[in-house]
Amino acid sequence: MQKTTDAAQLSALARRMRRTAIEMIMEAKSGHPGGSLSIAEIIVTLYFDVLRHDPANPQWKDRDRFILSKGHCCPILYAVMAECGYTPKDQLLTLRKLGSIYQGHPDVRFIPALEASTGSLGQGLSIGLGMALSAKLEQSDARTYVVLGDGEIQEGQIWEAAMFAAFHKMDNIVAIVDYNKIQLDGFTKDILDLEPLVDKWRSFGWHVLNIDGHSIPALQQAFAEASATKGKPTVIVANTIKGKGVSFMENNPKFHGAAPSKEEFAQAMAELA
Repeated sequence: MQKTTDAAQLSALARRMRRTAIEMIMEAKSGHPGGSLSIAEIIVTLYFDVLRHDPANPQWKDRDRFILSKGHCCPILYAVMAECGYTPKDQLLTLRKLGSIYQGHPDVRFIPALEASTGSLGQGLSIGLGMALSAKLEQSDARTYVVLGDGEIQEGQIWEAAMFAAFHKMDNIVAIVDYNKIQLDGFTKDILDLEPLVDKWRSFGWHVLNIDGHSIPALQQAFAEASATKGKPTVIVANTIKGKGVSFMENNPKFHGAAPSKEEFAQAMAELA
């Protein structure tokens, strides 16, 4: 697998991964396009620039760990893992079909290269902290990265984990909040407002970076700063747009969990060309 730090190449790859994710969801006639598109740059930057990992040796002891806590947005993760060589590209369009390895939520029984089965929201940060603590106890340089949904962090377990991480000075874990400001039922501000989000994380003892989650250079800089930060965990509040890259999906709660029609699919593919 070839890695790159070139922002233009990573941006182009993110665009291509968006196309693949939409194709998968269209074929399945179900899925979660909005949140898959909002994390494209995050997932691509991690897998093709930041993470220490080896598709030829997915159980490498000192690999970095990645957990997609908002597991319903797995189409973009599947697309990237297949691009890396972990899983077959020619099966991506079997998303959500019986017998497919590409289930509607990440499942280690079907894809052993995944670090955890996720999608029961609120649990990913706790799982990641277990892995990060294990790495510390074993004096390993492995780092753990966890992508959280903004609706997901309304759950109490997230904040229990946040307290644990700060108390134990877990500087080898990075949480990334996909702050696209829309959840299943509508806008987060109307359901359970998260603001002031940056101040909340800071008050829990985390090093907080507030960035544009679609800017590859901003992501690269944030991950580098997180790696250099010692004595406390880092959270990256990634300000994103739900449905990024497809005009009629952007900031549209309808596409939290709805596949496009044939006409919408054609328009999406044209816009992502």
